[in-house]
Amino acid sequence: MFIKASICRGAVALLAVVAIMPARADIAIIVNPNNPVAHMPNSQVAQFFVGGSTGMTPVEYTDGTPIRNDFCKKVLERTPAQVRAMWSRIIFSSGGKAPQEMKSAADVKKIVSQTPNAIGYIDKSEVDDSVKVVDVVQ
Repeated sequence: MFIKASICRGAVALLAVVAIMPARADIAIIVNPNNPVAHMPNSQVAQFFVGGSTGMTPVEYTDGTPIRNDFCKKVLERTPAQVRAMWSRIIFSSGGKAPQEMKSAADVKKIVSQTPNAIGYIDKSEVDDSVKVVDVVQ
């Protein structure tokens, strides 16, 4: 009887933890609405955020935000620490410039909507007519 009660309490505790964990939403890759690009694969998006291409100006969230952590993992296939280290090397060796960091989806959208060659990412639920979605990452 004691074992059965312990298992039940453990299951209830596990369900409670799962219930309070934040759900990870889809990440929308966004560009200026006047940008002619209709779709962009993750590999191409990643190039702009890790200094592999300078054709677009990346805009991202400040370090440590959950969406940035997810973006690094899902799109860049690196940890945030690895991305920071990459940018440190790029800045030191070639004088490159790391992506502009914003605190909110509204800030990211504002910069992307006002900058013709900007690219950024926001939670899909934050998308509006001020930006164009070129990919959604789950």
